[in-house]
Amino acid sequence: MPKAQETAVYTHGHHESVLRSHTWRTAENSAAYLLGSLKPHMKILDIGCGPGTITADLAERVPDGHVTGVDHAPGILEQARATAAGRGLTNVDFAVADVHALDYPDDTFCVVHAHQVLQHVGDPVQALREMHRVTKPGGFIAVRDGDYGAMTWYPAAPGLEDWLDLYERVARANGGEPDAGRRLKAWALAAGLTDITATSSTWTFTTPEERAWWSGLWADRTLASSYAERATQGGHATEGQLRAVAEAWREWGRREDGWFAVLHGEILCRKEA
Repeated sequence: MPKAQETAVYTHGHHESVLRSHTWRTAENSAAYLLGSLKPHMKILDIGCGPGTITADLAERVPDGHVTGVDHAPGILEQARATAAGRGLTNVDFAVADVHALDYPDDTFCVVHAHQVLQHVGDPVQALREMHRVTKPGGFIAVRDGDYGAMTWYPAAPGLEDWLDLYERVARANGGEPDAGRRLKAWALAAGLTDITATSSTWTFTTPEERAWWSGLWADRTLASSYAERATQGGHATEGQLRAVAEAWREWGRREDGWFAVLHGEILCRKEA
């Protein structure tokens, strides 16, 4: 029987407006729930590593161990390698992988980590089974995903309501689940995981600099990324509607009272020893 393969399409792609967000991510702002469980000797698999900023942070925290960063998109791995090389890290490597069928033996890693991955895959339960399989007994499966339906902002802006509705339709048409955060524990249980700690955390954008950055990257992403192409080519929105959504983002970003919160679900699962 052939191995399971990725069936979903990555909604965002790797346009500069997407990487503007991805390269901002750190272990502190995106994996704080995991950091207390790390030990210097650990061997870590970082799934969906993208440009490698979290991967490099994890490698710095396991100086006597090793981190392997994997991504489904080969092109982004050169940037990840450059990120690690720029920090002088020698305990990290990168490879192409499909989380549905990881090319590693059973019980290989002390920690298997995935940030903002399961919302984009075709079968998150199978992905978690694979993550569990390659984790050593006593090791950890650590997953964090946003939940678009739980994002909230002020002031009310019809254009941002249009953005949320459009994004969720495009993501689901691509085979993903944009409200993944609330589903992580249920997916883990369906995958057969038992020792599960479920938590949540947020990113909040409200200072002038934060508003300009967050609204600007989403305005640009709405007009120029793979998401924009899939929105128009899939018949979900016209170019005029995308321009209106982008302007709504910029208008929100100019509001002195603007506030935006992104909720993330998290699970930290210990594999039975």
